[in-house]
Amino acid sequence: MLLGSILLGALAVTAFQPVQASILAQIPTGSIPTVTGTPVGPYITVNSDQDQINVRALPNALSTKLGVLLAGQQEPAKGKYGGWILIVYPGVSGGEAWVLGSLVTLSGGDVPVVEPPPTMTPLYTNTIDPTLAAQFIVTIGPTRLPTFTAPPPLVIPTYPTQAPAQPTRQKLPIGLIITGLGLLGIFFGLISFIRGR
Repeated sequence: MLLGSILLGALAVTAFQPVQASILAQIPTGSIPTVTGTPVGPYITVNSDQDQINVRALPNALSTKLGVLLAGQQEPAKGKYGGWILIVYPGVSGGEAWVLGSLVTLSGGDVPVVEPPPTMTPLYTNTIDPTLAAQFIVTIGPTRLPTFTAPPPLVIPTYPTQAPAQPTRQKLPIGLIITGLGLLGIFFGLISFIRGR
């Protein structure tokens, strides 16, 4: 057991010793260009209030979306047109794309006004099937306009004058008859109520 722990200790000491490696330096075969602080030129920076902005193929909000730029991202600017800025955008055809100028900050100088590329021809054109359209075409035949017909002459009736009314004999007012019958009904109702007790 003692021999096993000694052997294990010796193995642990040799396993954790630092390894020495010789450093072989390579001699450059050509001139190495030095990095100098050349001016960057105009560039855009995506405003920090935007999470991301769209990069489009043309200076138009309805044109093809090529990608996005994130907040704070910087790209070289090449020109402007209207409210749009032309930037260098590698990975797309032509290496250029457009961003909306109100969403970015232009720094490093002014950029020239450039003409946008012509709009691309669509891959297909929407057409209407004439057979289908013919089903919905309603032809309305000519209608004859109504002609003016004069109204018949207005006849105003005339009434003969009435002779003065003959005095009629006095009649009993209907309200008095109704009131009398109502009182009579109440009287008989009281009598039947008293008899029912």
